[in-house]
Order: sequence, then C-alpha cells, then structure tokens
Amino acid sequence: MSIAEIFASEFLTKVVIRAMIVGVLVSLCSSILGVSLVLKRYSMIGDGLSHVGFFGLAIAACAGAGATYSMEISIPIVILAAVLILHLSRNDGKISGDAACAVVSTGAVAIGTLLYNFTGGKSGDICNSLFGSASIITISNKDMVISIILSAVVLLWFVLSAKTIFSVTFDETFASAAGVKVSVINLALAVLTGITITVGMKMMGSIMISAIIVFPALTATRITKNFRLTVIFSALISVVCFVVGFFAACCLSLQTGAAVVTVNLAAFVISWLSSRVVSRIRTKKRVASV
Repeated sequence: MSIAEIFASEFLTKVVIRAMIVGVLVSLCSSILGVSLVLKRYSMIGDGLSHVGFFGLAIAACAGAGATYSMEISIPIVILAAVLILHLSRNDGKISGDAACAVVSTGAVAIGTLLYNFTGGKSGDICNSLFGSASIITISNKDMVISIILSAVVLLWFVLSAKTIFSVTFDETFASAAGVKVSVINLALAVLTGITITVGMKMMGSIMISAIIVFPALTATRITKNFRLTVIFSALISVVCFVVGFFAACCLSLQTGAAVVTVNLAAFVISWLSSRVVSRIRTKKRVASV
C-alpha cells in the first residue's frame, strides 16, 4: 500500500495520524531521556524496564483487562520496578546497576511468560507483547492523550531542570556536594523512562522499545559533544527515524517496531562510519602540517 492510498481513506488517515502522534511523541521523549541514560552509562535501565513492561501486560491479561486497561496496570508496575532497580543499585553494594537491571528484567520476562499460560492466550499474544502489534489500529485515543501529557511533562522537566540534569549526568559527586538531590533526579529520570516505555510498548513492543532510547542518543554523540546539542540532535534523529520507519512499515506491511529500530540502526552505522572518516581525514591533515 502506497502513502497516497493510505491518505485516500478517511478511516486509515485517522488511524495513521493517531499512531503518528503517539509514535513521534514517544520517540521524542525517549530520545531526550536516553541522552542522560547513555551518558551516565545507565542505558540498561531502559532495557530492564521494557522487560518489566512485558510482565505488566501479562498481569493485565491475567486480570482480564486485555488491551483496554493494560496501560493503567503496567505503568504502576514499571514505576515500582524503577524504584526497586535504583534501590538495589544504590543501597546494596554487592549489586551494581547493570546487575540490578538484569535481575529485575529477566525475572519479569520469565514470570510474565509463565503467566500467559493462565490467560488462555496463544503464542501470538506473547509475540505481540514482545515485538509490538502488527496493526496500528490498536493505538487508541487514550494512548494519544497519555503520550501528549507525557511529552509535555518530559519537555517541561528538561527545560526547567536542564542545568541540574547536566550536572547529575556528568558528575554525581560534584552535583551532590553542590546541594543537588541526585537520588530525586535519578528517580525522576527512571520513572519518566518507565512511563515512556509503557506508552510506546503497544506499537514498538517491549523488546524493541528500549532501542529508541539508546540509538538516537548514541548517534547524536557521534555528531556533537555539546550536551544541549546532543539532546537536540537526538530528538531530531529519533523523530525522523520513526517517521521513515513508520511509513516504511505501513507501505511494506512490516512490523512498526522492527522497521523503526532498523532505520535507527542504519542512522547509527552511518554516523559511526562518518565519524571514522572525518577522524582519519583530520589525522592526515595534522600529520601533513607537521
């Protein structure tokens, strides 16, 4: 199906626009939050919370809520998981941050998979939860409203707390000595990341969603080393990659999550190769000047 055919139908146009709004806003939020997570070397929390989101979907299925109230059930569970991960990594010296993420995420996936056996669901339900629904029709008006509210909160928080987030991202010890409540900032970052993941899971899947947190930030760091510009570039890259991947999935009847992540991967590879080429050219110029 071509783009012209999609917008020729009034029903498909409404569905596509709704899915586009949700996808773009989730991509925007995840890319902004992802910069701090990647620079803090704590990007695993995104992957860990996405697996917990799968557990939340399994709980919703067991409760008979299905897709109607899956977000209301998943969001509190993901928030509790974010608090638990931070508690384990901060208050237990024997468990590092990545180990805490691994413990929570793998346990959540294992229990979630077992719970699906008691819902009467088939393997297709598990695949949809892990890799996202193949149909954008599953995106509801409620998802759109929540994504709008979420993006407003994330953008407002980043604008008002930019300097604080910057200091905590690069030097928690200095930020703490300067009177910044580091634990509160880290908790807010983890909670907002968890909510973003939950909102985007229906379209992207619990496995794929963590990629749009990491890839845009990694790509942006290849372009610039300035924190503010990195956030801006990460947001632009994430939104553009989503739009390209989304319409590619619609036109070729592919899974949205896989298509979007593949485009993000391609953008990262291009930026990585470009940075290597530029670095070699600069090195040759320096050698020649000497």
